[in-house]
Amino acid sequence: MSKEMTGAKMVVQALKDQGVDTVFGYPGGAVLPIYDEVFQQNDIRHILVRHEQGAVHAAEGYARSTGKPGVALVTSGPGATNAVTGLTDALMDSIPIIVLTGQVPTFMIGSDAFQEADTVGITRPCTKHNWLVKETDALSGIMHEAFHVATSGRPGPVLVDIPKDVQFATGKYTGPKAMQSHYQPQVKGDLEEITELVAAMEKAKRPVFYTGGGVINSGPAASQLLRELVDATGFPITSTLMGLGAYPASGKNWLGMLGMHGLYEANLAMHDCDLMINIGARFDDRITGRIDAFSPKSTKAHIDIDPSSINKVVKTDIPIVGDVAHVLEDILKVWKSRGRKTNADAVAKWHGQINEWRKVNCLAYTNSETTIKPQYALQRLEELTRDHPSRYICTEVGQHQMWAAQYLGFEDPNRWMTSGGLGTMGYGTPASIGVQIAHPDALVINVAGEASWLMNMQEMGTAVQYRAPVKQFILNNERLGMVRQWQELLHGERYSNSWSEALPDFVKLAEAFGAKGIYCDNPADLDDAIREMLAYDGPVIFDCVVEKHENCFPMIPSGKAHNEMLLGEAETQGVIDAKGSVLV
Repeated sequence: MSKEMTGAKMVVQALKDQGVDTVFGYPGGAVLPIYDEVFQQNDIRHILVRHEQGAVHAAEGYARSTGKPGVALVTSGPGATNAVTGLTDALMDSIPIIVLTGQVPTFMIGSDAFQEADTVGITRPCTKHNWLVKETDALSGIMHEAFHVATSGRPGPVLVDIPKDVQFATGKYTGPKAMQSHYQPQVKGDLEEITELVAAMEKAKRPVFYTGGGVINSGPAASQLLRELVDATGFPITSTLMGLGAYPASGKNWLGMLGMHGLYEANLAMHDCDLMINIGARFDDRITGRIDAFSPKSTKAHIDIDPSSINKVVKTDIPIVGDVAHVLEDILKVWKSRGRKTNADAVAKWHGQINEWRKVNCLAYTNSETTIKPQYALQRLEELTRDHPSRYICTEVGQHQMWAAQYLGFEDPNRWMTSGGLGTMGYGTPASIGVQIAHPDALVINVAGEASWLMNMQEMGTAVQYRAPVKQFILNNERLGMVRQWQELLHGERYSNSWSEALPDFVKLAEAFGAKGIYCDNPADLDDAIREMLAYDGPVIFDCVVEKHENCFPMIPSGKAHNEMLLGEAETQGVIDAKGSVLV
């Protein structure tokens, strides 16, 4: 059934019909008709952010923590261009969001009107798909198609650009059931290829599962099936930054994160394996290191719903296009039907080798009684929060992000929100607010560096306005930590513009926003200060002053292979090969 209504009303009705309960946005002239319709209803909650980039990151946090698409609403021109960073971030990390932008009236497009920009042209490279709606009758169909495209196949951001006269005009609204889309991604994997993979699994002597954000994007069933497969086969498993939580950190087969700042045992297992099973990861350069030296002697299987990811970076021996949950279900069925076979003796020997690598203790560091080491701060945060029934962790981008991935354990999917592919400083604060809005009774902590946190600090106003009790845990080293680390190790200790000489007093800043500020610079006081943060029923800015020149290890230097890691203060200084021999 179709109904007559204005375009603005169609937008709100489509959001309701798609099950949307929250929209993050910032009003402006080109979206005032939509905002007027938002005002006249109570089913959808609007969260007023302080910047359009914040709206999109908040929508990302909402989407990543719920598994549902996030929605942002912004005006034309600068409103749309301010959303570009968030759109690109969501595209890189496969986060399903719908961004609605206002546009000048159709008859003014191309005239350089006030707050006009070619939004569709600008955002074409950073969205999965986008639309400029030129007729009100087409609006409802495009809205429903936008949700379908954002959430089907490999998830991602979409944008709908809606001119102001289309919002005012009347047209026919049709519901989502009437939508027929030509976009129907393949979800079932090829059975012959799945059988080939199972046969390889039965013979493998040194197998490893390499998992990514695609497992989490596939939904809770995918993580459950992954756990069943890993525990049944006994194969070791590692993960990308985006895949943390798909398999529990406490699991007996867990190797930890791999890649540039991944664990020694995970990286060496990847280098020396004879069967690498990539599940929902895209062979990112932060994971692979030098391509020609990446897992050089392994048979490589790749499971991904995005056909364009297969053979894009690494040549795959067993390519399987399909949704992770569907493919894992079929792998288990085929494996069980063939007798649940593995090369058990060889796999046990493989675990023995991995346990030898673990003895290197790659996360070792020298603690201090007078200065808070950032690793220690995160170890204490983990100890004091890991038993919380609903803990969600966000991060900004930099050293603190890598330390959080190394020292915090994730038992479940959708509990870890971070900017992986784009590495967006300023992501964490608005993302944490989006998570908190979605889970009002949860413990939501944003692990931040002071430089990254300052990029979107204005969103603390949003947290205070909506009584979102987010905890901003700032590891303050008064430096652009990762930049400084690279300058030390790779640029002759020439520290070009990697520190700030004018940082705010974060406690006073918190109080100015109406939040609580906590300062700590003494390791002896840290536990009590963290408990104070956790006990406060409101937003907190925690200024944790840490060692200024600590480096994040392990680290694969640029252009090196997985078996060439800088280990810092671990048992052996320098670069170590797979046999534990010092190379430099």
